[in-house]
Amino acid sequence: MNAKVKSRRRQNIRYRIRRKISGVTGKPRLSVFRSNADIYAQIIDDTNGVTLAAASSRDKDIAAQKTNKTEKSKLVGAAIARKASELGIQQVVFDRGGYLYHGRVKAVGDGAREGGLQF
Repeated sequence: MNAKVKSRRRQNIRYRIRRKISGVTGKPRLSVFRSNADIYAQIIDDTNGVTLAAASSRDKDIAAQKTNKTEKSKLVGAAIARKASELGIQQVVFDRGGYLYHGRVKAVGDGAREGGLQF
């Protein structure tokens, strides 16, 4: 599959997902972005248009770990859950960003659930 076609297809899936879900003040959106090397997670309040918390595999404490990308993704999920609990957020809406809920994206979700987030 051509790279242009593949990215356009993911973009269309992402738009379809975003039509259905939205993060409100009481239940913000946990958005995941996956690159080839790293993974990023943000908790976003869509009504105000602000990012409340963010974590990535490039953070110093996570990047120092000598594990594979899936394990680092789980650590990112735990880190975002820790930051959310400091802000008093228990429930979020999970936005997989057009990726399949499998592998590293699922590891972020599992890490966030183990950290205490509900979605």
